[in-house]
Amino acid sequence: MFGKAYEAQCRATNLAPSSAPHENQTLALFALTLGSFCIGTSEFASMGIIQLYAADLGIDIPTATNAVTGYAFGVVLGAPLVTLAAAKLNRRTLLLFLMGLWVAGNVLSSMASNIGLFTVARFISGMPQGAYFGAGAVVAAYFFGADRAGKAFSLVMTGLTVATIFGSPLATFLGQTLGWRDTYLSMAALGTVALLALFLFIPRTEALRGGSVVHELSALRRLNVWAMIVVAALGISSIFAVYAFIGPLVTDVVQLDPSTIPLALGVFGIGMTVGNLVGGYLADTFLYRGLVLGYGLTLVALVILSSFGSNPWAFFPCLFGVGAAMMAAIPTIQVRMTNFAPEAPTLMGAMNLAALNVANALGAWGGGLVIAAGYSVLFSPLAGFVLTAAGLVVYQIALSRRAATVSV
Repeated sequence: MFGKAYEAQCRATNLAPSSAPHENQTLALFALTLGSFCIGTSEFASMGIIQLYAADLGIDIPTATNAVTGYAFGVVLGAPLVTLAAAKLNRRTLLLFLMGLWVAGNVLSSMASNIGLFTVARFISGMPQGAYFGAGAVVAAYFFGADRAGKAFSLVMTGLTVATIFGSPLATFLGQTLGWRDTYLSMAALGTVALLALFLFIPRTEALRGGSVVHELSALRRLNVWAMIVVAALGISSIFAVYAFIGPLVTDVVQLDPSTIPLALGVFGIGMTVGNLVGGYLADTFLYRGLVLGYGLTLVALVILSSFGSNPWAFFPCLFGVGAAMMAAIPTIQVRMTNFAPEAPTLMGAMNLAALNVANALGAWGGGLVIAAGYSVLFSPLAGFVLTAAGLVVYQIALSRRAATVSV
């Protein structure tokens, strides 16, 4: 998925392949991937254990979504602010700072005594995410050169995808077994290992020095970039209108044992991984059709889930379908954003992740509104339906304005 998306971004660094030994390249890539796995696990695990921390903190599910939204806003605000503030910082130093901040945020999450403090802790945990992936793209370009850095970085981003299949279900199981606070402590411990790996395996070199703040800011003058952010923020939100409430869906709607929640998370993650691969092909082959196809199929899957999701034989295929259909659309968004502003590599990488986490906040917020209004959690996917449909409409309006110069 992300190979094509970051190809233009990595090429903008104008880096030749590193002369470092092959084993150093492998270890550096492992360190970057481990970091992205930790970050992805932390983001998605919060949705799998939402019932646990809601009960412990004495709040209802709609109120508990504030923590999910807080993390998302941390990514959204942290992506541009941290990236710009650290524009001149060496990428190795930046990665170490970001992973250290992420570890601190998860330790604070485990210590929170109320929803306010927990939301603040999740906000802190989210701040490093966007900048981490943007800086990671530049480091990948250093090792593999511009022509191969996109593919190399796709392996780094695999950590985020794998987190939805293994990391989040395992973290949820750990929360059910030992307690939700131990989930965050365990992630902080693994993040410390990732921090050590980054320290040991990412080389100290001036080739990874930062760039001009003005140069990065120039990308934010592009209307095309902002249009794709809006389309992504609205459209992708349907994933989180389902994922954020997957625990209550399993136990309250399908009426399965809580031990089934990790299985449901895994099914959703497998769907996202399959859609990831298909979406990469669509983004390489077509200019825009992957987005329309992915959004359209997601709308169909959401309707089926809300209509028949109480039946486990429909519920699990629908989870797979929502994850696969939406992820099939995301590579097209990524490709267009990075191609619109390849001169601002780190910032565009950060803004890509920021757009996805605006969707995270919108999806959790929309689903929470539906439940707070007294409707069954089964109808939370319909909030995602409305948001994704709005994103598709905005996209079609933007596309119609470019019809004279862009061929679908």
